[in-house]
Amino acid sequence: MAENIYDWGHSRRFNDYSSYMRRSFDERVQKVSIDAGFSCPNRDGSKGHGGCTFCNNSTFNPAYCSEDDSITNQINTGIGFFSSKYKSQLYLAYFQAYSNTYESIDVLKERYTEALSHPKVIGLVLGTRPDCINDELLEYLSDLSKEYYISIEYGIESTNNTTLEQINRGHNYEIGAEAILKTSAAGINVGAHLILGLPNESHEEILNHAKIISELPLDYLKLHQLQLVKGSVMGEQYLKNPEEMDLFTADSYIDMVIGFLELLNPKIVMDRFISQSPKEFLIAPKWNLKNFEFVAKVDKRLKERDTWQGKLYPAK
Repeated sequence: MAENIYDWGHSRRFNDYSSYMRRSFDERVQKVSIDAGFSCPNRDGSKGHGGCTFCNNSTFNPAYCSEDDSITNQINTGIGFFSSKYKSQLYLAYFQAYSNTYESIDVLKERYTEALSHPKVIGLVLGTRPDCINDELLEYLSDLSKEYYISIEYGIESTNNTTLEQINRGHNYEIGAEAILKTSAAGINVGAHLILGLPNESHEEILNHAKIISELPLDYLKLHQLQLVKGSVMGEQYLKNPEEMDLFTADSYIDMVIGFLELLNPKIVMDRFISQSPKEFLIAPKWNLKNFEFVAKVDKRLKERDTWQGKLYPAK
């Protein structure tokens, strides 16, 4: 029996990131993470102090990243880590820790230029907040995108403004939507991050994120299960009163992901479904599943239910 070919051009039941990368580049391309020493307006007092209640930025970086090391050295170390697996490939410099557009334009240009000067780097991926972007920077990055692959990933986290206020995010959803629209209009690749399972969000509210985010011109999306980590406000709250926080099991989260995918615009590429915080930081939930193992379970359940990304899009 022939397999269905979906809107994204192959038979996998969701629009996966690895296929997107193969469509975008002529050879294998790998992200290499960088800590470029940026800060965050929700930590330095510009928007607030203490950061988002779920956040400890130390959980984001691979072991080879250190803001005390130069960008070039971090790229070389990261390439050394990956080159043992793949002898021939190019790299995207992934500015990952904190808000990587939160500096003066001159400082940003200097750090981006250092990364792009590496002979194996063909582009930038910039993780940031939607309230840390401006027209001057978008114009500069738009010009860069004519020669390099440029992508901005915005931490949206939730489409619910009550939730964003409760987690001390420091911006509302409308600011996130505006940043995505402007970035796409500038011809820059754009991604977003959402956290599923934030406190007090119902099953229906979580699924509603898929409906809302589907209306934006996103190239790709990263989902994260709520993880409670040491050094975060939410993590410390959980240690004191674990019964007050309802966390997904791996199985219940798979069900949520399936429901989310069914409602999601099929044009949006799925970059990831879960996060993997370092064991030394993770408090809960402890699923002991690697990313590829979780994706295999999602694939299996999609087939079992004979469903796929966008099956219910647009939502009625």
